[in-house]
Amino acid sequence: MAEEPGAALALFLERSHTAAPREVPQLVEEAARRLGMLSATVYLADVQEDQLVPLPGPGAVEGGGEALAIEGTVAGWAYRTMSLRLSHRAPLTMWLPLIDGIARIGVLQVVADQITPAMLDGATRLAAVTALTVVSKSGFSDLFSRTIRRRPMTTAAEMVWAFLPPRTLGTDTVTSTAALEPAYEIGGDAFDHGLDDGRLHLTVVDAMGHDLAAGLASAVALAGCRSTRRAGGSLTDITERIDEELHRWQPGGLLTGIFAHLDLVTGRLYWVNAGHPPPLLIRAHHVVPGALEAHGELPLGLGPGYTVSRTVHEAQLEPGDRVLIHTDGVTEARSATGRHFGEEQLVDFITRALAAGEPAPETLRRLVHTILDHHDGRLQDDATIVLAEWHPRTATQRGDG
Repeated sequence: MAEEPGAALALFLERSHTAAPREVPQLVEEAARRLGMLSATVYLADVQEDQLVPLPGPGAVEGGGEALAIEGTVAGWAYRTMSLRLSHRAPLTMWLPLIDGIARIGVLQVVADQITPAMLDGATRLAAVTALTVVSKSGFSDLFSRTIRRRPMTTAAEMVWAFLPPRTLGTDTVTSTAALEPAYEIGGDAFDHGLDDGRLHLTVVDAMGHDLAAGLASAVALAGCRSTRRAGGSLTDITERIDEELHRWQPGGLLTGIFAHLDLVTGRLYWVNAGHPPPLLIRAHHVVPGALEAHGELPLGLGPGYTVSRTVHEAQLEPGDRVLIHTDGVTEARSATGRHFGEEQLVDFITRALAAGEPAPETLRRLVHTILDHHDGRLQDDATIVLAEWHPRTATQRGDG
């Protein structure tokens, strides 16, 4: 007989505090049975979001479970749409998205003899606490990293990924999501985004080269950016700090970048462009021509003789506006015939997907795979994209009137 959901999940949480990472699948399975289900299995999305890979439990062989394609499966549909999906073949199966905040990390498969409203409620709660548990334990165990990788990473890629924040974050006011490839060999590109005191910070950098030195330059840039930001520094303080650190520790390590702040109350966007492709403003599913094409200045890392006073550009966003920042590896990706992917194709892809109501993380996932297909699966340069949307609530939505 099924237990009351609150009691079953309270026991799950109590045991999760001291459980080893390998014991998480077992805890999920036990909680599912207490809730009257036959079984529950945790699947995590791989690094490139191609497959959903089962998380191995005690005694299980890593990589021994059958992975499920994100394209063309019910499980993948639940992941792509971040919604519950049912398979009515016996035994009955539910697929629930595992979500950290608003970021997708995988799916939970629940098998049951019958699906009642109470069981559906219990499964939804189980998926929520499972996602929290996986995220909380992934920071101190290699199990989760090994599970979602299909091959080893280069040293440069390992270093860059260690510095990166979650690919998607957001609130009821703003959403920011990012994608980057080649995931296992990335070197010179990196991104950062974070929420603090009514402001969204955005950074995209592109270091010269595609090796460990380029990865070091990107890591220095992110560290300098965060250090300055957390000390209350401005956008120009950030660029000055990065410029100094690159020249001091990596002479010759040039880097372009966009560094931006979005005021979440007013929708005012501020940014500095250090030799980078200009951001794009998407409004009502169309790019506003020239809206953010302020003059780009010199790259960072040139040294004291090339120090310039950085210009902070400003623009006013409207509710629903999206800001797209990318590196040149996105638009300059070449097909086997030498044809560039191009900004026009980039914009067309994103605006069509967003107009169809597709979630931004799924749009970028499909975009990256489209770029890889365009380049026959092998990019010659890093490709990074950050898409931020300002969607403030109205007074009615807030309950003020």
